[in-house]
Amino acid sequence: MTRGVSPKRSVKPARPYYVLEEQIGFILRQVWQRHATIFAREIGINLTPTQWAALAKLTETGPCSQNQLGRLTAMDVATIKGVIDRLTARGLTETSADPEDGRRLLVSLTRAGQQMAEKAAPNAIEITKETLAPLDARERETLVMLLSKLR
Repeated sequence: MTRGVSPKRSVKPARPYYVLEEQIGFILRQVWQRHATIFAREIGINLTPTQWAALAKLTETGPCSQNQLGRLTAMDVATIKGVIDRLTARGLTETSADPEDGRRLLVSLTRAGQQMAEKAAPNAIEITKETLAPLDARERETLVMLLSKLR
């Protein structure tokens, strides 16, 4: 052994301060990707998740303003406008003047939109079930409760 030279030791790197896989945003993105894959495979019709959200909410509420629909579906003004424009182009929604305020337009489902929403609803329920399938009933309830607190 040469003097003054110490043998090499393997040094384990220190644990990083920030581990991506442990971060909530990363985990939520992975869960969203899994859910989006299930949605695309199972919805049974050519709809995006945001288009489905608009159809489902209009089924619940009946006609409402585009602005209100955006708030109810958690979409910003530009997103809900694009969604409604695409649904209207497909003949699934239509707009009409609000009888109580002529300056405002109401968005409503057409007959074809109602039929599509009725056809897709059972699939959407199955999508939720499949997304939550790895969890038992109590875990599902807890997850939904905890995520609701984070809204």
